[in-house]
Amino acid sequence: MSIWRVLLSIICPPLAVFDKGCGSIFIVFLLWLCGWVPGVIAALVILNNPER
Repeated sequence: MSIWRVLLSIICPPLAVFDKGCGSIFIVFLLWLCGWVPGVIAALVILNNPER
């Protein structure tokens, strides 16, 4: 996970997980609409997942 991805996930979480698939983008976007913090946490968890 690069520093640019971390910064992008703090600024706009759906853009940070753009290459992880439609499901990830949709989940992060919904959480981001509910609040900034849940969207950032979800984006960081998805980006930090070693299986993807």
